[in-house]
Amino acid sequence: MIDLVAKRYVKALMIQRDNDSLTSIYNELSSISSAFNSDKFLLIIESTEVKIEQKIELILSFVDGCSVTTINLIKILADNKRLNIIPSIVSDLKNELASLNNSYEGVVYTNNKLSDSDMEKLNDQFSKKFNVTLLLTQNVCDYDGVKVDIDGLGCEVAFSKSRLKSQMIDHIIKAV
Repeated sequence: MIDLVAKRYVKALMIQRDNDSLTSIYNELSSISSAFNSDKFLLIIESTEVKIEQKIELILSFVDGCSVTTINLIKILADNKRLNIIPSIVSDLKNELASLNNSYEGVVYTNNKLSDSDMEKLNDQFSKKFNVTLLLTQNVCDYDGVKVDIDGLGCEVAFSKSRLKSQMIDHIIKAV
């Protein structure tokens, strides 16, 4: 439900705005959104004892020289008791900007660090495949294989050793 409401606000933000102003709004909202990771901040935002004006003032204090559009958006969200959807708005706005710029970000999950040349090859191949500008970052974790996740494109490519092993066993069993 929150995503649907956030999409409406993003759609309204995108009307008759150029790429630079949208990027500026995104950067302002992104710095505000980082505060939502704090439990104390969430308690203040969700509190009924704190006045709306104080909440607006607190949120706007995270950005120096905030644009009129961002100020008005925060005021509208506060009046409608929807300040908690700011992180969703930031996420949706990021996806829309990526689509407009044809520039996306992705993550490569592996259990071993890949070399810079391997990362560059992956980046080039996926950029050519989808005809986009792509920036891949690496996340070394406990994934048993390699997984490339490009969120804005809805693309996920994975190779897992355990899955390959189970498929080979199934194939051998079927052959016997």
